[in-house]
Amino acid sequence: MPYISIEGPVIADLDKKRELVRDMTAAAVKCYGLPEETIIVIIKETAPENVGVGGKLIKDRR
Repeated sequence: MPYISIEGPVIADLDKKRELVRDMTAAAVKCYGLPEETIIVIIKETAPENVGVGGKLIKDRR
């Protein structure tokens, strides 16, 4: 079973998460030629106060 892990900022809109999972699944099905039921997609959300870039929190860079 292919496993897709997506890490990034929080997606507040549930419909956007559905779209992301649907699109990632479709891409994996196309590449692997497997049924969509075998594709696992995990979304790992990280709040901007928990990520630093260039010595600063992302939340502070905005």
